[in-house]
Amino acid sequence: MPIVHLYILEGRDDEKKERLIAEVSGAIHRTIDAPIESIRVLIIEMPKEHFGISGQSAKKRER
Repeated sequence: MPIVHLYILEGRDDEKKERLIAEVSGAIHRTIDAPIESIRVLIIEMPKEHFGISGQSAKKRER
């Protein structure tokens, strides 16, 4: 059973997250021929203050 963990910055709407789950699941299914029913996708949303890029938080960098 493939399990995928996706870390993304908070702020995306539910429709985009649903599409992300579907697209990632489809890619895994096509790539390793895993049954779609066995694929698990976990989205972990991080506050922008908790993600650093080049010594600054994503919030400070306006990402």
